[in-house]
Amino acid sequence: MTAAPHYQMYINGSWHDTGESIGVYSPATGELVATVAHGDLSTVDTAVAAARAAHDIGVWRGMSPQRRADFLDAIADNLASRAGELGKLQVHENGATIRGAQAFLIGYSISHLRYFAQLARDYAFQSSGPLAEAPTLAAGLIVKDPIGVCAGIIPWNFPLLLAVWKLGPALAAGNTVVLKPDDQTPLTLLELARAADEVGLPAGVLNVVTGPGPVVGARLAEHRDVRKIAFTGSTEVGRAVMTAAADTVKRVTLELGGKGANIVLDDADLDLAVDGTLFGFLLMSGQACESGTRLLVPESLRDEFVRRLVARARTLTVGDPMDPTTDLGPLISAEGRARVEKYIALGQEEGCTIAFQGAIPSDPALAEGHWVGPTILTGATNHMRVAREEIFGPVLVVLTYRDDDEAVAIANDSEYGLSAGIWSADAARALALARRLESGTVWINDWHMINAMYPFGGVKQSGLGRELGPDALDEYTEPKFIHLDLTNDRSKRAYPVVISAAP
Repeated sequence: MTAAPHYQMYINGSWHDTGESIGVYSPATGELVATVAHGDLSTVDTAVAAARAAHDIGVWRGMSPQRRADFLDAIADNLASRAGELGKLQVHENGATIRGAQAFLIGYSISHLRYFAQLARDYAFQSSGPLAEAPTLAAGLIVKDPIGVCAGIIPWNFPLLLAVWKLGPALAAGNTVVLKPDDQTPLTLLELARAADEVGLPAGVLNVVTGPGPVVGARLAEHRDVRKIAFTGSTEVGRAVMTAAADTVKRVTLELGGKGANIVLDDADLDLAVDGTLFGFLLMSGQACESGTRLLVPESLRDEFVRRLVARARTLTVGDPMDPTTDLGPLISAEGRARVEKYIALGQEEGCTIAFQGAIPSDPALAEGHWVGPTILTGATNHMRVAREEIFGPVLVVLTYRDDDEAVAIANDSEYGLSAGIWSADAARALALARRLESGTVWINDWHMINAMYPFGGVKQSGLGRELGPDALDEYTEPKFIHLDLTNDRSKRAYPVVISAAP
């Protein structure tokens, strides 16, 4: 049997190992996929020092935006040339289906990185303000400077894509970066570092440090030389990151939990809404923060819609994620599976009925995988824990409503506000409803369609700030106002206001 490969960390333009290693295991089979170097506090400090030095000497921020864009495009080209290999690696480390990995986790990563490259070329790093005539004649210049060392803490569900969402705008704006992948899924981020190294990205501009979150991630959040931190993960950990960052008043972007309300209106195309509902809560086996996990249907449609939903769910295949015919893969870990199973049991205790639960694989080769079949709970009310708390698995909670106002009230009655969706044949009605929803994103007759050209993020306890979109670089720059006084007559300057006029 071939030994599992070992990955080193990438710091200051070279590969670094430590005396300890972390095992990466397949969620589908339990087999060891690879080992990676185990970082610690000193490793983080070394990586941050390298990023700080690269920023201070100006090797990256002093480069033209056009040249930085060329580097981002070159990294994207490198990743694209290995897309097939990266897709398989993604399947092995986090259990994504091969179809989902190729199209979404890897394909989106490459296209979004290209978007940030173009944004670097188009972004207004410098602009002139209006000529001021009072109190003095002056010209104004607004310059958007890079912040400095930026840290990204990346989750396990979409590791490469969510790393690109942080790395892309940070590098486009001229910052240097330290990325911390999740222990369970570091491999595609280390391959991202390899791509950067192969295209000649200057040393220290990108650093990838592996290691436990409570050590490596916490150190990045509190480090005095890190000036911006971008985190994607649970609301609970996001609060801890925000608290740690407060001591040095870091810039913070947080993309946190969600409990997306998926509203089916009484005029919806039911076939479309059924398929969309399944897609909305089952992408990555329900392990996506912007999943549509609360289904809101009119009381009059509940029985028919659930019947159609269950019939369609029966056609889905749960199994080997490397099989192109598989629809759902495993959960990330035994702990994740136990959490989901606990919520399914809790839902029944609260009064829900399991309208459907899909079968898990019987293949002995998959016996050590972390499997939960797609599950639909009916009879729920919005005060139940299964309707309020993020389950992070293939579980849909069905609620009913009487009219549009009640649908909005139920949807907004949540501490989260990351995503929502509406299914309707009436665009005007759906748009009016969308404006009333407290959510960073509202999809109409679709779900999960995250476009690099539009901002993504949450409200309430789903996060702070936005990633993607034409203003993404605003999160990674500091605006500086430069005042140029054009007054040649000393007597007309503002000085006499606070300094006595000279004799």
